Amino acid sequence: MSIRVILIDDHTLFRVGLEGLLESRGIQVVASVDSGQDSLRLIQELTPDIVLLDMRMPGIDGLSVLKLLKQNEIPIPIVMLTTSTEENDLLESLREGAQGYLLKDMEPDQLVLALRDIDAGKTIVAPDLAPILAKAVQGKTLDKTERSDSPFSELTPRETEILSLLAEGQSNKTIARNLGISDGTVKLHVKAILRKLEVHSRVEAAVMAVEHGMSKNSINN
Repeated sequence: MSIRVILIDDHTLFRVGLEGLLESRGIQVVASVDSGQDSLRLIQELTPDIVLLDMRMPGIDGLSVLKLLKQNEIPIPIVMLTTSTEENDLLESLREGAQGYLLKDMEPDQLVLALRDIDAGKTIVAPDLAPILAKAVQGKTLDKTERSDSPFSELTPRETEILSLLAEGQSNKTIARNLGISDGTVKLHVKAILRKLEVHSRVEAAVMAVEHGMSKNSINN
């Protein structure tokens, strides 16, 4: 079954070009609009698999749309697709619940692969932004190191195990299957991990784990 996406971007030429690119690779664009104004109604009506959302738009910008969707508990992955490589934009998007942060100059096949991974439950950040994210997370881990020998010292053995699997890019469903536990149990453990590490997203937790040698894989693998 093909992935169904809604594209929200104020640049008509970009939307038309991206729609053709995605359709040619088996991803169905069920709606393509130039504003976030009516996005909540549209998404509720069409129930896509993924929402692709531009960061910079007149009127209501992408971050405001993201916050609105999350406030209304829309259970659909929201992916920021932008030209912005600003650290604040990246971290704020992840903090507000975006499941992806991708750049408009990504290679087409790389973009499509990222969308398929997101549809499978992963959180994906454009590879070019990994150093920015790692730097931001590293700043936080340095603060925590002053209080503890390890930022992971408060984690239980099971939470540590799940964090290492997150760092390998595994989805909740895959982790549940590998450990023989339910999806709900994995979600509870992930919540506890984020709280104890004082981070706001799975991506930040995964980067922290990778930096401390908990996994040889990158967060996007």
